Amino acid sequence: MKQRQEAFYSALASRDPRFDGVFFVGVTSTKIYCRPICPVQTPKEMNCRFYDSAHAAESHGFRPCLRCRPELAPGNAPVDDAHRIAHLIVNRMEEGVLDNAARLEDIAAQFDLSSRQIRRIVQAEMGVSPIELLQSRRLLLSKQLLTETALSITEVAYASGFSSLRRFNDAFCKRYRMPPTRLRKKVLDSDDALMVADTSTVQLVYRPPYDWDGILAFLKARTLKEAEWVSDGVYYRTIRLGKYKGWISVRHAPEKCALMVQFTHSLTPVLPALLGRLKDLFDVVARPDLIAAQLRRDKILKKIIDKNKGLRVPGAFDGFEMAVRAILGQQVTVAAATTLACRFAEAFGEKIKTPFPELSRLSPLPEKIAKASVDDIARLGIISARAKCIIALAKAVVSGTLQLNAGSNPDVVIKQLTSIQGIGMWTAHYIAMRALRWPDAFPKEDIAIRNNLGGVSAARAEEMSRNWQPWRSYAVLHIWQNLTSKKLEPEKRKT
Repeated sequence: MKQRQEAFYSALASRDPRFDGVFFVGVTSTKIYCRPICPVQTPKEMNCRFYDSAHAAESHGFRPCLRCRPELAPGNAPVDDAHRIAHLIVNRMEEGVLDNAARLEDIAAQFDLSSRQIRRIVQAEMGVSPIELLQSRRLLLSKQLLTETALSITEVAYASGFSSLRRFNDAFCKRYRMPPTRLRKKVLDSDDALMVADTSTVQLVYRPPYDWDGILAFLKARTLKEAEWVSDGVYYRTIRLGKYKGWISVRHAPEKCALMVQFTHSLTPVLPALLGRLKDLFDVVARPDLIAAQLRRDKILKKIIDKNKGLRVPGAFDGFEMAVRAILGQQVTVAAATTLACRFAEAFGEKIKTPFPELSRLSPLPEKIAKASVDDIARLGIISARAKCIIALAKAVVSGTLQLNAGSNPDVVIKQLTSIQGIGMWTAHYIAMRALRWPDAFPKEDIAIRNNLGGVSAARAEEMSRNWQPWRSYAVLHIWQNLTSKKLEPEKRKT
């Protein structure tokens, strides 16, 4: 315990940004907790208490610092089952509302666990109970919205997940010992307040470095026409979450080590879910220091790791959309798959109005595809076998038997995917890598990977990849981007 205290205090004194989000420090003399990069004078070691999460610090009575803003600290990537389950529970909380034990039982059932086991996992991983975790996340989001946007207090309350303004005011005052209006007054008096009509902008902070050009190039090559658009270093897309529709844009702010997310106010009621999905899409919680350190140990990868510092594995905003894209990408090039995907979106996606001519359609819903005929899809130039596969996928998603969500158990989902005729192991691992956010996916059948490992067999590639665990998904992206001497398309392979 003493050794841990000394190590954390040394990191705090150094203000090394690589420790941002790894731990938080509560100062007993002020009852305030900070990130290790906080610019205030370093407190005495005897007054410091160190916590693994902001939620744990708040549960011990500490208030967030108004200068370093703990709600902006990057998180930790899930690497094992407990982390994965805790991460998925947080996602479920953000997608809906966890207000009672029955809802927790529903979440527990998805993991074949009891609600008691779920509570134990969250307590062990996050340092707080599920309800305390949800309350802390709501309050931290509300603080960010009060600080960064011009949304009204009522809009902030509901956008943060509170069921009433009274409950929000009560929780905020108890936790932060000030009414939310006081914080809003400070914001509106500053030059940093964002006053854009019908939209607001918030930050998604990451741990540097971040290869923005790399992830943007990856997404640009696979954009769905009218539903996605990349222009001048900015990513745009239309959004549908439940009954709420709108659009977002994401740009890079390297000076802030953040991605700036602009969203339409029509999406405010589902803001927690929206931000959660964008964190997955842009892999903002990755630990590039830990990942690079592990991959550098391999002699094959050592020489290429630094060519793309801060490389991220692009996730998926919508798991079904991404899975359809993967199926269409079988045995064809990236460009050909993108053409088919655009036809598919145009045929089945709902129209939507935005300020941009390039954004005019929503991504197709699985419910609509499940009712389509093989001929409806085949007439787009998609072979019948692929059409049948896509319809079967849609039916599995609609029935709830297949869940393509970040953090879902990859072994279970891969088995379910490969049971659908037309989906092989490469496609299943690719979906797990992106839609499930599995950091250790490895499509060993990939021809580009095998050629650049010396023309080895799939079995040999699997054996060689064990040195890259638990970050094989990142190794795959490095190989695709740096070792493809013959310019092989990473999506041109057999199922």
